[in-house]
Amino acid sequence: MAIVVLSPGILTSVQDGGRNGYQQFGVSPSGPMDAHAFRTANILVGNEPDEAGLEMTVMGAELKFTAPAVIALTGADMGAMLNGVKAGTYKALPVQAGDVLKLGFAMSGCRAYLAVSGGIDVKPVMGSRATMLGKNFGGLDGRKLQKDDVLEVRPAAGELQHLETYFTEPEQIPAGTRTLRVIMGPQEDRFTEDGIRTFLGSEYTVGQDFDRQGYRLEGAKIEHKTDSNIISDGVVTGSIQVPGTGLPIVMTAERATVGGYTKIATVITADLPLIGQCKAGDRVRFKEVTVEQAQDLLKEEADRLESLRKRVQDPAHLPEEGEEVPQASAPAAAAAPAAEAAHEFEYTKDVTICINGKAYEVTIQKWK
Repeated sequence: MAIVVLSPGILTSVQDGGRNGYQQFGVSPSGPMDAHAFRTANILVGNEPDEAGLEMTVMGAELKFTAPAVIALTGADMGAMLNGVKAGTYKALPVQAGDVLKLGFAMSGCRAYLAVSGGIDVKPVMGSRATMLGKNFGGLDGRKLQKDDVLEVRPAAGELQHLETYFTEPEQIPAGTRTLRVIMGPQEDRFTEDGIRTFLGSEYTVGQDFDRQGYRLEGAKIEHKTDSNIISDGVVTGSIQVPGTGLPIVMTAERATVGGYTKIATVITADLPLIGQCKAGDRVRFKEVTVEQAQDLLKEEADRLESLRKRVQDPAHLPEEGEEVPQASAPAAAAAPAAEAAHEFEYTKDVTICINGKAYEVTIQKWK
């Protein structure tokens, strides 16, 4: 079983749960920007939650399957179509040899995830299959996917029983201003009282400079007591550095492991998916919580995923009569007559988007 990349989208990479245990050597974990959506997708195809899958940013890929498999899509809504027919998200989707899955521009959020039963089979590096794009290792040759790439898929652990139970309610990515809960420090004492009030009381906008290493935010400047420099110390995913500009930078999956700027706070692990689904122009604000509250929220997240894993394996999870049940996809040829009807759109719009200063021409289409 393999997946052939017909079109890679803007930025599609192989990710798994992350490369842990190597930060003392300067290697950050990498892994998914939205770990909740990523793990949900894996659970919906019967994989372990951290199994290797695909992360697609802003605009999704077009993929062809060479053999039957089960897939699931979660995260950003990219208007997925399977053989030209609208494909569901947050449920197991059987695919056949020759089926083509096509995703477009993100209509909500920033990143979508594709899990496939068995998991993507690339060579592990330091115990992980996650792509470290900034350092060019892991994943497929240490890079984002390209046209005509072929991704091998490992055999599934076994055939899923009661495939129709492998679904959950699609999760809506929050609109408007997102609130990121933070633990203050470790260098909050390097900021004035006004600086702390500005940080916790202001709304910030994601700028054009955002990627898997970090998000630069625009808005009110945060005042230091003296300057922004410290003796370099550890940086974690979610650290919020404030350099001399006074504008915060949220460090994400591929961030450096040490840094020499003051860190005013850290986004809690449970809220990292919120920033991972932000793109340029989205707004965030910060709210202080305690370490104990952060730990409770993380445990709640783990409990939700474990509850989902148990529910999808239980036939009692079947929809009530009259509710939609996930249906098997038709082979490519059989689905062709329905494809033309599925291409009726309310509007089609060509737009230019910028990521890290690079412009991309994309087309947005909305179904009627």
